[in-house]
Amino acid sequence: MSNALLQSYYDAFNRGDAAAMLDLLTDDVMHEPSQGAVRMGKAAFADFLAHMNRCYSEQVIDPVFLTSADGTRGAAEFLLEGRYLETDGDLPPASGQTYRLRVGAFFDIVDGRIARVSNHYNLADWLAQVG
Repeated sequence: MSNALLQSYYDAFNRGDAAAMLDLLTDDVMHEPSQGAVRMGKAAFADFLAHMNRCYSEQVIDPVFLTSADGTRGAAEFLLEGRYLETDGDLPPASGQTYRLRVGAFFDIVDGRIARVSNHYNLADWLAQVG
């Protein structure tokens, strides 16, 4: 079930379907971004998704999923292809730059829903690509 759950999560991501992504999360989901503060709860995650969709257009390419035998933890590795649409805070100015990053993500799964999303990528690589 866990691999199917993670596949559904990234299928929704690739469609830009935030509502479908949120439906796969627990109400108290913990989001640990590669940079920045931890976010708690679906409302905070929804705000994050809205911000990301405004600043970036991204697609997950060729995800590979690994899950624990008991189905409570999962991981994904994939390439992320994107376009930088709107300047994000104090990051470099956006002008439609494209980028491609390798990303690792880790998940806790509780009662068939995602309870933690932890994303990791190389920010220096991203900065070099968009700078």
